[in-house]
Amino acid sequence: MKCDPKDLLLYAVTDRHWLNGRTLVDVVKESLDGGVTMIQLREKSLDEGKFLEEAKELQALCRERHVPFIVNDNVDIAKAMDADGVHVGQDDMAALDARAKLGPDKLIGVSAHTVEEALLAEKQGADYLGVGAVFPTSSKSDVGEMSYETLKAICKAVSIPVVAIGGISGENVGKLADSGICGVAVISAIYAAKDVKAAAADLKATVEEMLRV
Repeated sequence: MKCDPKDLLLYAVTDRHWLNGRTLVDVVKESLDGGVTMIQLREKSLDEGKFLEEAKELQALCRERHVPFIVNDNVDIAKAMDADGVHVGQDDMAALDARAKLGPDKLIGVSAHTVEEALLAEKQGADYLGVGAVFPTSSKSDVGEMSYETLKAICKAVSIPVVAIGGISGENVGKLADSGICGVAVISAIYAAKDVKAAAADLKATVEEMLRV
């Protein structure tokens, strides 16, 4: 399955830390209403049964809107629920192994921090790359900030689409113009907002503007 670069325009990654009493399904629905183009379920602490149940609810929402639904790290759950794909980090399963488990028709995203990692991921069958952290971020304390030059070099080195991630907001996203990315992946820029739908719509418009520059 080839990744349509348009699907990466506004890629939302879930984080229940920002729910404030709301359900994950409700806030994801709001973000989809605001124009999010891809959803990744990132869940580090739920037990498998609960995770699968929630993943299926979110997947149903995404299917209604023809938005790809990706599971973070957990290839077995992605396979069990027939998700659209999986996103793996450098310390998780290699793209090659994920592809062997999921088959040729699923999207596989890989996190990359260097040109070498990006080229290897592409060679192993990744469909897109998540590259960062492009700005300081609290959600990934173990990942250093990446220079604009490195981001641009990665985009130039690979032929698969690249999405930037890490500390991105409406205020700083313009700094990524002309880097070669297809879009941005965000967590708090959407899900920490009081009005999730409006935050998604505003950020989408800003990203579209940045990509047109």
